[in-house]
Amino acid sequence: MYTFSSKLKTLSFILMTLGILGIGYGFYAAPKDIQEVEKLLAAESHGGHGDSNHDDASKNEHHETSSSDEKASIDKSVVVSNKGVTTADDSTKVSKENEVLVLTDLTAGREKAHVLTAEEEHTEHLTHVLHQLQNKPWSAFYVACIFFMLISLGVLAFYAIQQVAQAGWSPVLFRVMQGITAYLPIGSIIFFIFLLLCGFHLNHLFVWLDPEVVATDKLIANKAGYLNFPFWIIRAAIFLIGWNLYRYYSRKNCLAQDDANDNLFYKKNFKLSAIFLVFFIVTESIMSWDWIMSIDPHWFSTLFGWYVFSSFFVSAITTIALVTLYLKSQGALEHVNTSHIHDLAKFMFGFSVFWTYLWFSQYMLIWYANIPEEVTYYITRIEMYNLPFFGAVVMNFVFPLLILINTDFKRISWILVMAGVVILIGHYLDFFIMIMPGTVGDRWFIGISEIASVLFFLGLFIYIVFTAMTKVPLLPKRNPFIEESKHFHY
Repeated sequence: MYTFSSKLKTLSFILMTLGILGIGYGFYAAPKDIQEVEKLLAAESHGGHGDSNHDDASKNEHHETSSSDEKASIDKSVVVSNKGVTTADDSTKVSKENEVLVLTDLTAGREKAHVLTAEEEHTEHLTHVLHQLQNKPWSAFYVACIFFMLISLGVLAFYAIQQVAQAGWSPVLFRVMQGITAYLPIGSIIFFIFLLLCGFHLNHLFVWLDPEVVATDKLIANKAGYLNFPFWIIRAAIFLIGWNLYRYYSRKNCLAQDDANDNLFYKKNFKLSAIFLVFFIVTESIMSWDWIMSIDPHWFSTLFGWYVFSSFFVSAITTIALVTLYLKSQGALEHVNTSHIHDLAKFMFGFSVFWTYLWFSQYMLIWYANIPEEVTYYITRIEMYNLPFFGAVVMNFVFPLLILINTDFKRISWILVMAGVVILIGHYLDFFIMIMPGTVGDRWFIGISEIASVLFFLGLFIYIVFTAMTKVPLLPKRNPFIEESKHFHY
């Protein structure tokens, strides 16, 4: 039986404590009203880090636009994202067919025929910034929460694939996978509570949850039959319950197989896993639309479900490899050899390439079509999130490609640990880029809230996973393929 190291347990408590303190500080430091935002923007402007339009003096710089002004040529179009203002070049194809400047408000989804007064425009801008800054600690928590939960879900899917494929190499790793999936129930509860808080309007992450937006936005109103809180939260409950039921019964059958005289429980797991994979592939796509893509409700991608899957699936396999290497270093998993590690590394490499294929396919098709409502998604990320946007590509493709393409490197522990850490950080950034632009706009930076949220969920993840591994033997006894797995070499 595995014994949870006291040092690792202490580390997990320290991480959770630091995380809770940092998360609390993030919420405490967020501005409470427009007056605080005004002071903040004024301070930024005076410090040379802000736009002069954010200053109080901006009120005097706005001019009223007459019909003749509207016909004047313009260098840039103003695009209001669902939480803030950004600028885009003419290449975004914003319509000027009638030679009229159209201020497209993606939050409200309406074309404004009138021009706001300077005071109204200034107040609206401050309200946008207030929502962005208030969203920041919520968004940081949300990114870390969904990232760690989906890692455990990805491990569960990988485990189910091994069962259905009747893989002979992997049974010695089954208890590692089951230990990692032990995080799924707790992660699901935290995540579901977070979704409920969104529905109670404690934040502005999902703009379509606001009745005023639905009332004034024709596009979102047309989606109200699908994007409405009761149906949304019911779908979430079905997904989370379904995943956790499979996790519970598959683990129960696997443990029962240890003491059985036949392969009945193994056969039950085979059938259960096949059913789960069908359920998973459907719910995973819908989950990605509901919990991530709907943050930008005016944008959609038919590849998005696969893209999200590839991101958390490679993170899940990487986590299996890192946990396995740690347990090996502690003297556990005696039957796991370099061939098992090599296979995990091959999966890390293969799905890193798969993620890159989907990333490029989604980006290239939208860039080539150059449709305004589609390219806005990437313009926002390239202009405002340039470093993390392209940094994620380097960390999730270039680095794994250069390191893991070498066969010998796939068997060297410290290289795999280094590559694994980079991959996990890279895919956290991937989720960060998917979520943050639609919730905080250009008011982003990786600060206390973001770091604290990662620390809290990392500490919780470590504590739950390694506690679960102390409760059962790390080697399945009567799996039909256990002997083949124990002597797996090539």
